[in-house]
Amino acid sequence: GGVPPAIDLVLGAAGGCLACVLTNPLEVVKTRLQLQGELSAPGSHPRPYRGVLRAVGAVCRHDGLRGLQQGLAAGLLSGGTVAAGAVAGAVGAVVGSPAYLVKTHLQAQTKSAVAVGHQHNHENITSAFKSIYKQHGVAGLWRGVTGAVPRVAVGSAAQLATFTSAKDWVCQHEWFTEGSWSAVLAGGMVSGVAVAVTMTPFDVVSTRLYNQPVHPDGRGKLYRGFFDCVLQISSKEGLLGLYKGIGAVYLRLGPHTVLSLFFWDELRKM
Repeated sequence: GGVPPAIDLVLGAAGGCLACVLTNPLEVVKTRLQLQGELSAPGSHPRPYRGVLRAVGAVCRHDGLRGLQQGLAAGLLSGGTVAAGAVAGAVGAVVGSPAYLVKTHLQAQTKSAVAVGHQHNHENITSAFKSIYKQHGVAGLWRGVTGAVPRVAVGSAAQLATFTSAKDWVCQHEWFTEGSWSAVLAGGMVSGVAVAVTMTPFDVVSTRLYNQPVHPDGRGKLYRGFFDCVLQISSKEGLLGLYKGIGAVYLRLGPHTVLSLFFWDELRKM
C-alpha cells in the first residue's frame, strides 16, 4: 500500500525483532547443541542436551526461564540488521557480526554441569563488548565474520530460491488459497527444510568460530579459519557433526521467517 520505503524498512526490522523474542530460546538451544561434543568423536562425550525439547528443559532447569532469553539484547541488535540483511545479506552479516559474536558467547554460558564449548563468562552484553574490545581491539569484535558471511549468503539464497516456489506449489495443490496466511506459513515451513539443510553446516562453523577461545594475539586456539573448522569437525565428529542442531535451526527458521513476515504485514496494516 502507501507505506513509505523508510517506514517499511523500520516495520520490517520491528517485525524481525518481535520474531526474535519468540525464537531466541531456539537460538540458545541451537548454540548449545552445536557446541556439544566439540572436536570429540561421536559417543565419546557427555550429552547434557538431547534433542530440542529436552535441551529446552535442561536450559530451564539450570539457568531458569531467563536462560532461554540469554543473548536476546544482542539478538535484537542483529535482528534488525537481518531484516535489512535479506536485501544485502553479506552486508547485514558484516554489520551484525559483533552482536552475533557476543550473542553466541552469552548463549553458550551456563552452569558447569551442563556447559558445552568454551565459556567466556561475560557478566552482560555491555561488559562482553568492552572486554573483547579491550583484549583484541576492533579486529576482535569482528572475529568469526568469515563464518557469518557465507552462512547468511547461503541462507538467503536458499530461502529466496525456495520460498516463492514452495508457496506456489502449496497453492497449486489447492490446499490453501493464494495469498492466505496458511499458504505463507506452509511455504515457510517447506522452504525452511531446504534452508536448514543448506545452511546448518555454515551455521555450525559460524557458532564454533565465534565461540572458540583465542590466543592473546587474536589467533583462534581451535580453528585457524573457515575451512580448517570444516575439516576438523568432519574428521573428528564425522560429517553429521556439521549438522548438529539442525532441528533447532529448522524450528527457528520457519517460524522466524513467517513471524517476521506476519508482524511486518500486520504493522503495515496499522
